[in-house]
Amino acid sequence: MDNKSEVPVTELLESHECWNLLRQVSVGRLAVWHDDGPDIFPVNYTTDHGTVIFRTGSGTKLEAALAEFPVAMEADGVNPETGVAWSVVIRGKAEVLTKTDDVLSTFSLPLFPWQAGRKDHFVRVVPATISGRLFIVAPPNMWWTPTEGAKPSAVE
Repeated sequence: MDNKSEVPVTELLESHECWNLLRQVSVGRLAVWHDDGPDIFPVNYTTDHGTVIFRTGSGTKLEAALAEFPVAMEADGVNPETGVAWSVVIRGKAEVLTKTDDVLSTFSLPLFPWQAGRKDHFVRVVPATISGRLFIVAPPNMWWTPTEGAKPSAVE
């Protein structure tokens, strides 16, 4: 059996397909540059007119998101019945909503943080780019490295 011929192709998604998928989940990961390296934070988010909005409290996540560097946000999902998975990444600039009308309009959005505590900053990520891919989750025999017949190491 030739496993190489059975490897499914990854499908690159159009922008509208990416947004449709982002609307299906509410948890993603926000990637920021903090101090001297990257950091990642889970966020509960919602989409709003071609942007992503999340709530957060004061602290590292907010400071890093609003710094001079762009941010990235990633969300993914899988259909357990079909084995089809997806991943979407947006890259852009984060901004705090400060205008009263903007903040008030977010109250009608389905935005439900999982963690308790004050989350009085509404942050909008305005994407410069969006990309996504759709793929079939590979069964273990496609990626697992068999150990049968392997020579033991010297310490064994």
